[in-house]
Amino acid sequence: MYIAWILFGVIMLASLAVSQMLKSKFIKYSRIPLASGMTGRDVAEKMLHDNGIHDVKIVSAGGMLTDHYNPANKTLNLSEGVYSSNSAAAAAIAVRECGHAVQHANAYGPLKMRSALVPVFSYASPWVIIFIILTGIILIQSFPPLIWIGIGLFALTTIFSFITLPVEMNASQRALAWLNTAEATNKSNHDMAKNALKWAAYTYLGRTYPNRLVRNLTGHRQ
Repeated sequence: MYIAWILFGVIMLASLAVSQMLKSKFIKYSRIPLASGMTGRDVAEKMLHDNGIHDVKIVSAGGMLTDHYNPANKTLNLSEGVYSSNSAAAAAIAVRECGHAVQHANAYGPLKMRSALVPVFSYASPWVIIFIILTGIILIQSFPPLIWIGIGLFALTTIFSFITLPVEMNASQRALAWLNTAEATNKSNHDMAKNALKWAAYTYLGRTYPNRLVRNLTGHRQ
């Protein structure tokens, strides 16, 4: 039974490690300004325009690293530290999220599959966490096998994150291809923007369910 909790702990720690590394990279590259003076919003607007996309609305969203593209209403939501910042980090994250808008405009299959699965897993994830806590704390002595069911359900939600990782990587590849030719960066900060872009691809893993569980238990909000 202890093995189940060890597995849960390892998965949770791995998720937290990704999240903390992403935050560290974001803070580091947030101090590197773009010579062009373009903000995250400006960069996103230019990338969308260059890809012939004119029906996506760019809005400012609260929080840190809450950036995402919503295909349901075609909105590009940029966090406060990205929307109005002219840093290499802001440019990298903005164009990566634009990569999802480009995927959507081109009917990218894996994105369509992920979009279809997200509501299911978003609804199920809170119940998975509650199930694990109940079986681990209340029912483990009376019904030990139940904890394995909880771990199995939790593993499925984690696997979902890894299944959708190719979607994130593809968005970054599209963003990088544009960044290499758009002259939004220069020689002094281009490599930094590329590195920030690479780590931005892991934002989805940084939002996995064990990380959510820790935030819920500690009251911390990302």
